[in-house]
Amino acid sequence: MEETRLGRIEVSPTAIASLASQAVLDSYGVVGMATKDLASGIVEILQPSSHRRGVDIHINDDRIVIDLYVVIEYGTPIAVVARNIQSVVKYTVERALSVPVVAINVHVQDLRVSED
Repeated sequence: MEETRLGRIEVSPTAIASLASQAVLDSYGVVGMATKDLASGIVEILQPSSHRRGVDIHINDDRIVIDLYVVIEYGTPIAVVARNIQSVVKYTVERALSVPVVAINVHVQDLRVSED
């Protein structure tokens, strides 16, 4: 992603997904990350070890597009939570990588009552 006089610095999509998923999970109103496959009609909340599966990273010309698949707490304002997720993920990824994030698409897969 970055060329220096000592060589190239490259961050894998998996590492970017880890940054993004942690930022999502720390956001207000988020119950968890979800699988992106809704073909079965069942939404699975991913275990902590596999949260990155709820994130798709697309990199073109050092520009990042992130798709997030989330489960939001029932009763929270969905649009507010989604905008907050976009803001937090953009800030986290751009701060860590110094590479622009051009889009963050939040896909709300389900609403759940949290177990807190």
